[in-house]
Amino acid sequence: MEYDLEINRVIEEIKKNKAKRVCLQFPDGLKPIATKVVDEIKSKVDADIFIWAGSCYGSCDVPVGLENLKIDLIVQFGHTRWPFDAKLKEHNFK
Repeated sequence: MEYDLEINRVIEEIKKNKAKRVCLQFPDGLKPIATKVVDEIKSKVDADIFIWAGSCYGSCDVPVGLENLKIDLIVQFGHTRWPFDAKLKEHNFK
């Protein structure tokens, strides 16, 4: 893969959270490699992986309508960290 998508970090988060249903959200430019990412992750975790195929306009654009799927973890690729991310960690917020 030509991008550093931090797949190992994603795998660690899935395992740490004991997530069994994971939704991956990609910006349009990364969607062509989405199935490769799923294959790589699924080879290392026991979880159902879903690809959000809807439009994505940034990290604040969280997929809606996932309630019925009982998603345990949403992973957004291709987004920069929110500016207050470090502040949240200081206060033990996830």
